[in-house]
Amino acid sequence: MWEIWVVVVGGGLLFGACIAVAAAYLLIQGKKKDQVSGKMADLELQQLGLSIRTTSDKKVSLDHGSLDGSLQGQATNSAATPRKMPFENYTLDELEKATDDFSSCNLIEGSVFHGRLNGKNLAIKRTKTETLSKIEFGLLRDATHRHHPNIVKVIGTCSADGPDSFLVFEYAKNGSLKDWLHGGKAMKSHHIASCCVFLNWNQRLRICLDVATALHYMHQIMIPSYIHGNIKSRNIFLDDEFNAKVGNFGLKRCGHDTEDQKSWSKGYLAPEYVHHGEISPSMDIFAYGVVLLEVLSGEKPITCGNKKGEEGIWLSEKIKSILESEDAEELREWMDKALGEDYSFDGAVKLAYIARACVEEEPTLRPAAGEIVEVVARLVAQLPFRVGLK
Repeated sequence: MWEIWVVVVGGGLLFGACIAVAAAYLLIQGKKKDQVSGKMADLELQQLGLSIRTTSDKKVSLDHGSLDGSLQGQATNSAATPRKMPFENYTLDELEKATDDFSSCNLIEGSVFHGRLNGKNLAIKRTKTETLSKIEFGLLRDATHRHHPNIVKVIGTCSADGPDSFLVFEYAKNGSLKDWLHGGKAMKSHHIASCCVFLNWNQRLRICLDVATALHYMHQIMIPSYIHGNIKSRNIFLDDEFNAKVGNFGLKRCGHDTEDQKSWSKGYLAPEYVHHGEISPSMDIFAYGVVLLEVLSGEKPITCGNKKGEEGIWLSEKIKSILESEDAEELREWMDKALGEDYSFDGAVKLAYIARACVEEEPTLRPAAGEIVEVVARLVAQLPFRVGLK
């Protein structure tokens, strides 16, 4: 009996020792695993931190604005590796067929004709052959720029044997902003798709936002940044939904305005360019401010004096005197009569102050395009929803 008890006790002690050894082994392995897991977690955190810093570094820095950087970061990445899109090469015969041999009935304005080819509406611009060498085709072939919703797309070219060649653009069914504000030739010759006779307040504000969005893209997202250099109501086109698209993108070096058009353009020119030839994004902002003033007042950039020899009135100067007077009735009286009272006067005041900031004499005092987008977007967000109106 005693021998059995010794065997049982001995077996129990041996079993307990085995369990203790196994527990110690598992404990040691667990600690090693925790150390490895901790190291892996630290490594993952380091990689995540690096990723966050890298993403942050890719965001475009805004001089004045405070826009969220996600959109800018995406555009920066796409701008870094642009895809080149092929142009259509049209023959002169094709364009003659599309325009009924460049019939006056298809003349939109200046040297631009409406054409229809393969079921598509086109805007066909006659230009000097030597002008083609000045066009920045690298920009125009970039898929990112070509598909921006607020930039008129260049579809193709036609290099003729004679002195004239042609550029082919997407067709803006509702003509230019100038047509609507100042009764351009396209309006008179029925090249406007809409049956409306004027732009309502909702449409005007959204057009202002679209143009500011295009400038923000050119100035603060494109790498390198791009200066349009010819922003004016004549170069802002409206599609069938009254979305605004900036035209003459990539054509700033061409300088093919007529004398009459150059006279019209004077009202958009920033002082630093006129006096010193300085070119910067701020000159586009100045011109954009003048466009805002056209939208508000329905007046031309420079209004001729009532009396012979009287100097013209510049919109960029007129708004300064109106706002300095602090007389609300003076601003109300200056607003486009076509609007009647069907607009937000508070919104008009805010838009007037934005325009006033854009036409500051000192370029550094003008807002950046990103700032303008933020402010105008808030005005658009406050618009009441109305069925049938954009």
